[in-house]
Amino acid sequence: MARRLTEVFALVGPLYRRVQRKVELNAPIEGLSVGVRAVLDLLREHGPMTVPQMGRAQALSRQFVQRMVNDAAAGDLVESVPNPAHQRSSLIRLTEAGRAAITAVTARERALLRQVGGDLTDAEVTACLRVLRRMLDLFDDVEVN
Repeated sequence: MARRLTEVFALVGPLYRRVQRKVELNAPIEGLSVGVRAVLDLLREHGPMTVPQMGRAQALSRQFVQRMVNDAAAGDLVESVPNPAHQRSSLIRLTEAGRAAITAVTARERALLRQVGGDLTDAEVTACLRVLRRMLDLFDDVEVN
């Protein structure tokens, strides 16, 4: 099993880098870097979050996430709002411009992903997700800050 899971790692790295490069090539359309896109997608999916929460959710350093939030804020894609649960850690939320940008990006990505191939089944994708989640869980204790 370990040998087969090594095959998964060998594919995930190049896949991630190619997707990242594709996003960067298309960035001029919405003006989003890969990092800003990740922040916007996280906020679209989960609602307002603090920078530390986003860092933990994406296994990224708080400092990196803060830079991406700053870039997004400079483009009026996100805004800081008071956090009732924590005075010193503001919540970051999407602006209407941010919601429009991430909606456009994800629509374009889904159109591209429709080209993946017709012979994949929902069960196969479900199995793939299960394997990747299990592998991610293995490294859940790795500190990213």
